[in-house]
Amino acid sequence: MSRHRPLTSGKGRGLLLRTRGDGEARVEPIELFFDLVYVLAATQLTHLLLEHLSPRGAGETLLLLMAVWSAWSSTAWITSWFDARTLTVRLLLVVLMLGSLFMSAAIPDAFGESGLAFAVAYVAIQVGRNAWAVLAIGRGHSLTRDFLRLLIWSVGLGILWIAGGLVEGDRRVVFWAAAVAIEYTEIWFGFPIPGLGRGRPPDWMIAGAHLAERHELFIILALGESILITGATYGELPRLPATVVAFVVAFIGSVALWWLYFDRGAGAGREAITHAATPGWLGLSAYSYFHLPMVAGIIMVAGADELTIAHPTDSSSPPLMALMLGGPALYLAGNALFNWALSGRIPWSRLVAIAGLVALIPLAADAAAVTPLIAATLVLVSLVGWDLRSR
Repeated sequence: MSRHRPLTSGKGRGLLLRTRGDGEARVEPIELFFDLVYVLAATQLTHLLLEHLSPRGAGETLLLLMAVWSAWSSTAWITSWFDARTLTVRLLLVVLMLGSLFMSAAIPDAFGESGLAFAVAYVAIQVGRNAWAVLAIGRGHSLTRDFLRLLIWSVGLGILWIAGGLVEGDRRVVFWAAAVAIEYTEIWFGFPIPGLGRGRPPDWMIAGAHLAERHELFIILALGESILITGATYGELPRLPATVVAFVVAFIGSVALWWLYFDRGAGAGREAITHAATPGWLGLSAYSYFHLPMVAGIIMVAGADELTIAHPTDSSSPPLMALMLGGPALYLAGNALFNWALSGRIPWSRLVAIAGLVALIPLAADAAAVTPLIAATLVLVSLVGWDLRSR
């Protein structure tokens, strides 16, 4: 049975915090239910990218992805501190789920008419969750100041998000890019507040195995969204030979991405963070930061698969090449950084595979779309074989 200790605070709050080192803390059904909203978010981001397949469109999609990832990952941290079996935490997740649904629904036109709707939903998630944590933990706990600093920073960044939602065009991009840049850097400085000092992420005691499993499940969620798009696209098309080949190769590519993470890396990460002396630091680097490029890579791969299945014999365009080769490369870069955070060593196999994907650019330039898809998938499958041999 999982071990928990009561949360002791100046006001004797009755909530339960998970114990540090609670290696048996399992992900609760309410957390999986909460994640369902982010299947919609991933699908919306993929379609947004495909509808605006340009450098600006890619940049805007990345901005929204970083916001979505922050909303999800920060909630995963909360449930790695607080016990999701308690009624109060469950109700919090339900409320955050509704806010996430509003946010996800606004993604397709976030840089158009739905900008303010996206910003309001996002700010409500971030501020609301941090305000709940401050009230729930009360006074006198070692985490009280951390949550209070997080609340103040989320309010300040919320002003930038709302301001961006109220303006249009380049000004919105500037406001939101500034908010994202600050949010992803201030935590490394301990989100300092005059009079409250700064936090020390390495000292944050969390249920490390729980946080690791939450991120593993998000990778599954992203891969599931990719397979969903692949299957839905194929189901609407005539069964031409090139279409069937593209469909099968896209599926094999998804399997390879799964294998490269879950065969050994996921288990190694769970073991490392469970026994880490500073689980907060590893949680930030290996999971909150280095899983983001893997998720971004999966979204790019999903877009490439959809376009290739729909038009397997068309010539590869530069945007399609960027998705088809850049997606796996970005995924492998994130995977390499994840392994580096765990072991202190960069896996050379990932770097060699990235170089192989770059070497495919001349091949992709004049070939039918299905050809570079096959070549990129062969690189991934070869990397799986490399991993198996290295055992």
